[in-house]
Amino acid sequence: MPAEATGSPRGAIRRVLIANRGEIAVRIIRACRELGLETVAVASDADLDALHARLADRLERLGPSDPAESYLHHGRVIDAARRSGADTIHPGYGFLSEAAAFAEAVAAAGLRFVGPPAAVIARLGDKTTARKLANQAGVAPVPGAGDLVARGAHALVAEADGVGFPLMVKAAAGGGGRGMRLVERAGDLPAALASAEREARAAFGDGRLFLERRLEDVRHVEVQILGDAAGHVIALGERECSIQRRHQKLIEEAPSPRVDAGLRSQLAAAAVAVARAADYVNVGTVEFLLTADGRFYFLEVNTRLQVEHPVTELTTGVDLVKAQFGVAVGATLDALGIAGTGAAGTCRARAASPPPWGHAIECRVCAENPAAGFAPSPGPILVLDEPAGPGVRVDSGLRAGWTVPAAYDSLLAKVIVWDRTRAGAIARMDQALARYVILGCGTNLGFLRDVIRHEAFSRGDTTTDFLERHFAEWRPHPPARAFAAAAALASALPVASAPRAGDGTIGARTAAWDPWDLASGWRIGGSHG
Repeated sequence: MPAEATGSPRGAIRRVLIANRGEIAVRIIRACRELGLETVAVASDADLDALHARLADRLERLGPSDPAESYLHHGRVIDAARRSGADTIHPGYGFLSEAAAFAEAVAAAGLRFVGPPAAVIARLGDKTTARKLANQAGVAPVPGAGDLVARGAHALVAEADGVGFPLMVKAAAGGGGRGMRLVERAGDLPAALASAEREARAAFGDGRLFLERRLEDVRHVEVQILGDAAGHVIALGERECSIQRRHQKLIEEAPSPRVDAGLRSQLAAAAVAVARAADYVNVGTVEFLLTADGRFYFLEVNTRLQVEHPVTELTTGVDLVKAQFGVAVGATLDALGIAGTGAAGTCRARAASPPPWGHAIECRVCAENPAAGFAPSPGPILVLDEPAGPGVRVDSGLRAGWTVPAAYDSLLAKVIVWDRTRAGAIARMDQALARYVILGCGTNLGFLRDVIRHEAFSRGDTTTDFLERHFAEWRPHPPARAFAAAAALASALPVASAPRAGDGTIGARTAAWDPWDLASGWRIGGSHG
């Protein structure tokens, strides 16, 4: 990697393998292009003609569509890096991004891992260890029983009354809502523990659990952190992520409508204290629950790039992916042009979280069927028209003619908008969602637009029970006639596919088609006979 691109003359990066798929792989590929780095995409059999596979300089086939045999397979990812001549692996988010064993294996193979050291990932990936570390740093975790996992379910049942009901059962190695259960009454706890343990063991290979009190009327607020290997750590403002379905974030914004300058400074100081206690390096996120009276509690640390990182980029001017690469080659935050650090090993709390510039909102567009309880809705992308314009950004892994596979997370794209004010950002998001056309698979676009337009959202009354409170009875609107006609037309058009690429090179692009060439197409003045 050129010194001028990273702020550091040592540890050059030449070729990056992106160990991920979809919109985040596309995002990283584009950052690499701006830095002058070669890119290698990896793809399962289901993704060989996906957008990220087409955009990269090289493509390596990983294996079957099952994630365990492709994107989660340590050996196959590292072998792909060796075959392609990559010297660096960026894990994106999800999959292997928070797998300490993978980060360690990458280093053992003589490759660079773009993220925190394996020891830091392991330390913070265990939620109970992270709670203890935060407590030692002077940052109170959510009240709970986090030190009883080694004693098993009986100990958790015995301590539940001290935690208080309602409470949350959580997986010590968990995340993303897996291994998590809400328990309202003591009699429901044993069954919840058994169910959560089974799910946690299946998802993470670790069935250990802990308890947290269910705090009412709270916001989910997180602080973006960035640390370098010289000991500098900075907080880059907060994001609010309270709009969630089934513990999955759906809409995020920066800054939080509830956080003022004084509270922002306190959150930043707490996040930096936790990061420094963990010897944190690279990009990460410290998550908190914020109560109505302004108190906040430590929740967890995500040792990776977040899905919602674009709202921080738009309100701080810091390209977090480029910063990741800079830190990975040894650049300091000062060398990267990111203010707020003092001498080695220190962080000036006063400058740790610069005032946000304007307001940004992100909506996650997912392949879901709102009419069927938001069930996953994979399928072909027949028509695609993504919004564009001033203050509108779309991070997408989509292209017309591609089929969304059923094997992976339903996230398709992210719509991110910026404006000087929150009201302006809401209006801009409303219009961007209205202009987004995806025909073929089901999407949640209509639901997102209804949430954005709700008066409680406009007021900033966005606690974690927002959707349960305001959208429990939500039903999709009947499609307008024009939309229904467009969908009917789209269903009559074939989806062309390009040859699959499995030999280490990018496959040929899909040939353009002409509807007049189709014997099955519609004809003016009658049938095709």
